[in-house]
Amino acid sequence: MEGIEHKIVSVNGITMHVAEKGQGPLVLFIHGFPELWYSWRHQIVFLAAHGYRAVAPDLRGYGDTTGAPTSPAHYTTLHVVGDIVALLDAIAPEQDKVFVVGHDWGAFFAWHLCLYRPDRVKALVNLSVAFIPRNPTMKPLEGMRALYGDDFYICRFQEPGDIEAEFAKVGVKGVIKKLLTYRTPEEDVDYYASKFEQSGFTGGVNYYRMFDLNWELTAPWTGAQVKVPVKFIVGDLDLAYHMIGMKEYIHNGGFQKDVPLLQEVVVMEDTAHFIQQEKPNEINKQIYDFIQKF
Repeated sequence: MEGIEHKIVSVNGITMHVAEKGQGPLVLFIHGFPELWYSWRHQIVFLAAHGYRAVAPDLRGYGDTTGAPTSPAHYTTLHVVGDIVALLDAIAPEQDKVFVVGHDWGAFFAWHLCLYRPDRVKALVNLSVAFIPRNPTMKPLEGMRALYGDDFYICRFQEPGDIEAEFAKVGVKGVIKKLLTYRTPEEDVDYYASKFEQSGFTGGVNYYRMFDLNWELTAPWTGAQVKVPVKFIVGDLDLAYHMIGMKEYIHNGGFQKDVPLLQEVVVMEDTAHFIQQEKPNEINKQIYDFIQKF
């Protein structure tokens, strides 16, 4: 696709598939669920044409990245951030700091990359999922069940094998169509389906199974701030924006307190969750306008 190169890199005990294009300062794109490097295809081509090296891996458990164990315990933030740091060491050893762009789970991991290794991040653009500070008194699943009940999708994802069996009844293509909430062209559905038919959904769903273990492992970061320059973009129709208390947190000072170098919050009208695929031209411009300041 439009000169995008694909390579395989050994990192942190796994074999990671990476798509990249362009030369210049590195921009690392981190995808969410149920996505792949492919969800950044528009941004890769655009930023490569504007003087950047755009790099988008398939995260562990996804796509053409292989070698990760299937047990959920290997899908914590520490594992994934470890993969990302090892990838940067392998492909850009001369660049101490890079630009990072995350979406959905990719945004979650990007926040944690900034918490654990702020020395590696020049600036961050995160889409859809705001920083969520660790609550020292309540485990995440306990909080979700209290707010949303046992039928909340994250709660339903917890038991290994259960949601995979439900997905199998619907079929891979049906699941992709149901989960990707924008008007997805058939060729995109076909691409995602072809990859998830090979890999299955267990790797991606395992991230949801690690909420409580992540909580246990990140106790040292209770109260820690994200101290890199940040731009945050969310669609006004995104369910993540309408989670209980989220708008108040984003707009009434809580977000700025936890992310003191937050420079801009953009709420895009008539836009849902898969924002970089739904409104690629607008997102391309938002990313470029921010990172070219540095």
